[in-house]
Amino acid sequence: MDRQKIFFGPNLKFLRERRKLSQESLAESLGLSRSKLNALENGQTKAPQPEDYLTFSDFFKISVDSLLKVDLTRLGELQLRELEAGNDIYMKGSQIRVLAITVDSENRENVEYVPVRAKAGYRDGYADPEFIASLPRLTLPDLPAGHSFRMFPISGDSMLPVPDGSTVVGQYTEDWTSLKADTPCVLILRGEGDFVFKLVTLLDDRRLLLRSLNPLYEPYTVESGDVLEVWQFHSFQSREIPASETTMEQLLKMVLLLQREVTQMKIERSH
Repeated sequence: MDRQKIFFGPNLKFLRERRKLSQESLAESLGLSRSKLNALENGQTKAPQPEDYLTFSDFFKISVDSLLKVDLTRLGELQLRELEAGNDIYMKGSQIRVLAITVDSENRENVEYVPVRAKAGYRDGYADPEFIASLPRLTLPDLPAGHSFRMFPISGDSMLPVPDGSTVVGQYTEDWTSLKADTPCVLILRGEGDFVFKLVTLLDDRRLLLRSLNPLYEPYTVESGDVLEVWQFHSFQSREIPASETTMEQLLKMVLLLQREVTQMKIERSH
């Protein structure tokens, strides 16, 4: 699994200098030695203690997640103030993630297709314009204007009645906090994890709960830091239903019908 870059040291230095504090004055305020603070800022302490994370999180009023995972130097002053006010932007992809796109000859954004063979490469090159430009590009009718869309093949039966081998069209979600509970999404996960198509609910501790439509599969959670991109379900295409697309409302009706059938079978078996 790929190692995630940690920004703890550079963030400490950035936040200290932003408040116009010397190493001596900050160390004295926190009850630390200047040499320890200097080592933390410069990454010379390879394994900071949990208390260190909590100490700086409390002092700067920024979550441990953001201290570790977000390059604070890339944020604007307004974003930093939002962060210090407790509005954790780590879940807002628009503020810390850059989406690479391609456009056609008339400057209209393309819909890129990520084939199975390109999945591993996509996890490494999702923000690389050259890699994105190498993907197959399509134009789909009737997509809402002003949004980015991408197509992902899915496998397995965890999201039945969406069949195995379908292609899901997803709309790029910049702000993950805007997702309603059980929003169907394609998630691009860090490391060796596959793309997943699940019902997504954002939890209070910045984890994401992933649930399948197929009740045979147990729900599970992933850390926000392990999620690279979120693409909200728009439609799907399937070999089993040629050239068809379905809205989520139609899909949910199908699920309810299946649930009623299962309930009826249980009732019949009990008599």
